[in-house]
Amino acid sequence: MDKSVTGSCYCGAVQFRVDMPTLFNAHCHCTMCQRIHGAAYVTWIGVPEAQLRVLAGQDVLQEFASSTHGRRSFCPTCSSSLFCRSSRHPERVDVVVANLHGPVDQVPSVHAYFSNRAPWVQVNDGLPTINSPDAG
Repeated sequence: MDKSVTGSCYCGAVQFRVDMPTLFNAHCHCTMCQRIHGAAYVTWIGVPEAQLRVLAGQDVLQEFASSTHGRRSFCPTCSSSLFCRSSRHPERVDVVVANLHGPVDQVPSVHAYFSNRAPWVQVNDGLPTINSPDAG
């Protein structure tokens, strides 16, 4: 396994690299992720802020305050959601796994905010579920 993986938004305007190791890999079922991504849930990795480097597109990257403590970064051209930062854990940045161009050092290990899951979603993968307080 490489010690880093590159990623980008859909149109390629924003390109980045994430250095391993990751802190976690989790499926998020919060309603913010559902609405922002238009999906039942989103898979995220978390890394220390210093392990994320934007290689191209820093000048176009936009941020949206998704809550009182969270900010989400996205590409304004293709609308890809890329990163999430929270004042609750300022040393960490969360990165959308689907925007990565290769594997990371761990597979998803939990379903977070599971009580908020879309009612039409059935999950039978055996991973533990947690019902956390509001998301970022």
